Amino acid sequence: MPFANFKVPAGSLDEKQKEKIVTRTTELYVEIYGERARANTMVLVEEVTDGGWGIGGNVLTLAMLQGPPE
Repeated sequence: MPFANFKVPAGSLDEKQKEKIVTRTTELYVEIYGERARANTMVLVEEVTDGGWGIGGNVLTLAMLQGPPE
């Protein structure tokens, strides 16, 4: 069973964006493995609590990832 797990900052995606991740990921697996993969492809979009992850030893927040206001 193809499986993809996306971890994203909580509140950074709306329902339509999550749906797009699921749909496009499923289509990618179908492109690679063929139509038989569609019914068995699992895509999990997990929202990580703000400040619950980091890179290079630094805790990241949604505000930091969004960058300065334009």
